[in-house]
Amino acid sequence: MTTTTIRTVLVANRGEIAVRVMKTLRRLGIRSVAVYSDADAEALHVRYADTAVRLGPAPARESYLDIDTVIAAARRTGADAIHPGYGFLSENTAFAAACQDAGIVFIGPSARAIEVMGDKITAKTTVTESGVPVVPGIARPGLTDEDLVAAATDIGYPVLVKPSAGGGGKGMRLVTEPATLPDALISARREAAAAFGDDTLFLERFVTRPRHIEVQILADAHGTVVHLGERECSLQRRHQKVVEEAPSPLLDPATRAKIGAAACDTARSVDYRGAGTVEFIVSADRPGEFFFMEMNTRLQVEHPVTELVTGIDLVEWQVRIAAGQPLDFTQDEVTLTGHAIEARVYAEDPARGFLPTGGRVLSLDEPIGPGVRVDSSLAAGTVVGSDYDPMLSKVIAYAADRAGALQRLDSALADTRIAGVGTNIDFVRYLLTDQDVVAGRLDTALLDARAQDYHAPAPSDETLIAAAVHRWITHRASGDDPWDTHAGWRIGPDAPVRSRWSIPEGDPVEIAITGTPKKATVRIGGGTARSLHVDTTRAAVILDGRRMPYTAAEADGTIWIWLAGTMQALRHAADVALREGQDAEHTADIRSPMPGSVIAIHVAYGTPVSAGTPLVVVEAMKMEHTLTAPADGVVELFTADGDQVGVDQLLARINHTENSVDTSDVRQSSGVSR
Repeated sequence: MTTTTIRTVLVANRGEIAVRVMKTLRRLGIRSVAVYSDADAEALHVRYADTAVRLGPAPARESYLDIDTVIAAARRTGADAIHPGYGFLSENTAFAAACQDAGIVFIGPSARAIEVMGDKITAKTTVTESGVPVVPGIARPGLTDEDLVAAATDIGYPVLVKPSAGGGGKGMRLVTEPATLPDALISARREAAAAFGDDTLFLERFVTRPRHIEVQILADAHGTVVHLGERECSLQRRHQKVVEEAPSPLLDPATRAKIGAAACDTARSVDYRGAGTVEFIVSADRPGEFFFMEMNTRLQVEHPVTELVTGIDLVEWQVRIAAGQPLDFTQDEVTLTGHAIEARVYAEDPARGFLPTGGRVLSLDEPIGPGVRVDSSLAAGTVVGSDYDPMLSKVIAYAADRAGALQRLDSALADTRIAGVGTNIDFVRYLLTDQDVVAGRLDTALLDARAQDYHAPAPSDETLIAAAVHRWITHRASGDDPWDTHAGWRIGPDAPVRSRWSIPEGDPVEIAITGTPKKATVRIGGGTARSLHVDTTRAAVILDGRRMPYTAAEADGTIWIWLAGTMQALRHAADVALREGQDAEHTADIRSPMPGSVIAIHVAYGTPVSAGTPLVVVEAMKMEHTLTAPADGVVELFTADGDQVGVDQLLARINHTENSVDTSDVRQSSGVSR
């Protein structure tokens, strides 16, 4: 293969992977081209690139997945090559072929390799012929339900029903006894057809206590294939990875060499070129036995952990291999040094069943320091919507050993401050302290099991005080007429400045501050007065002599407070000085648990309802969530069918008495819709 000079690369992706690829391109002196949808017009990857091209509206099928439009953008900008990132078109055979037809270098494998490895049945057949071990099962095109039922007895229960055409857990069914297999096949075919347009199924023996271990390979166009060690990816939720590390704490050197060789044989079976990942299933009970699952013909989300332990920039080698250059190192020269662990930061709420969140990033602080790397798509002002994958960034830690990497990752996550968008950071920190995780006793069911016991931390007294201080200082500094503020101003001695804060699953909490920022006291409810000093220049409260730095940002009635490694979103229930004995309003607010679209309203304004009555249905990322009345009362509506809503946006209110509903100026609903 002759070498090609690559001067301009169009990155056919978005978010953190687009930025990460562009960083290497910039280091190599290669011009980068970003593409974007209307939803991403102000995104970080658009600003980071040397130039950018609009693809179309927010829906991916009309923008990032439109092959003709992407190719046209490459031609318009004079791109020599296209890097697909991961997701979207990265494993699309037609896209790889379209690049070739247009005379544009596709930074990835051949269309044939993508096609073979994209079909799980064909992939298993191909690697088996190369001597790569596969899970016992039956996999060939055209298997009927009767064929699968007959084969299950020979395979041995439990069996795993899997779709041939896709992944992500869709269409997969675990079957433990023969009587339930026929129904499982029917539902699996239905789901696979809906998700992938192909209901072809196959069966595998289910490996007990499975661990997900994958091997990174590089293959050039001159016949050299090397592996860069393995990654442990067992900490996943519903087949979506959350925490990954390299190397795996399970494998010994001999098994590492064997599984690496099998990965290289897999790549050779399709004349692979570029960076790829071969995924294996390994039983925690029998770590010396591994089976091929699939090959991902692209860069993986978790590639940074391999880069940190090998010192090899995978994106650089993707570009160099695509340009026809040979690998300049051998397998013997690949060494794994130290340990690296990555956590994916998602816009989701683990305490609400991992529902997607969203909103505008009000402020952002990402960790820095020795052994810490962040691949991120975030910037202050970024709007996180519901159009795309909820992954925001990846926080990666490196240390000399696994214990050090775990500790460093936890500290880095504690220093990750994203105000305005709810994330899974606290849940990941909870997971990292689990005894089995610390000991390396992992399997693919562990995270889901631990998630059942997780509860979001309640705001500490110190966090509530910091929120109250933020409101207090903000109002004092506003310069408003003192008669118009809620700061408790009066002639004579200072009155307490009172604020009231809503607590999830609890009664509102009142904070009373008396004095000035330089010398004050603070009480929580009817508790003991504590001394308070506020360092306004460094954003810190000094409570009873103990300094506590904090960050705060406010929008739409919510204050985002970071203190002591935890971010809390607090709503102030009142901004005025409260009189002794004042009662709370007899209402219950219903807020959207995620950003999305209102697709149904089941009640009319002013309708009496009982607790549990469905009120509003919100949809995001093909997930529907029905909001119900938390108590008996009368409905007020603040949204309409078809509205786009943000996370925690007020949608409805239940008033406990009919007299509390004012119908003079409302958004009326015609009743049940859709």
